[in-house]
Amino acid sequence: MAHVTVMTREGCHACEVAEADIARICDELGVSWSAKDVDADPELRAEYGDRVPVILIDDREHGYWKVEEPRLRAALSTA
Repeated sequence: MAHVTVMTREGCHACEVAEADIARICDELGVSWSAKDVDADPELRAEYGDRVPVILIDDREHGYWKVEEPRLRAALSTA
């Protein structure tokens, strides 16, 4: 079973929207998910900081800035 991670940061409205979308979709599909604050780790901030929110599926980058729901659902159905 796949796991979705949202790379986020505090105070980011786009991140809040992405987390809500991910929570809804993952709950519907029975997929686990989590969020990580990029500002809590210098390496994460360097990697993802200018593109948050970033969506990872099984630690592989799937997309950034917004959740593309049909594309995410398709990826999770094959994961």
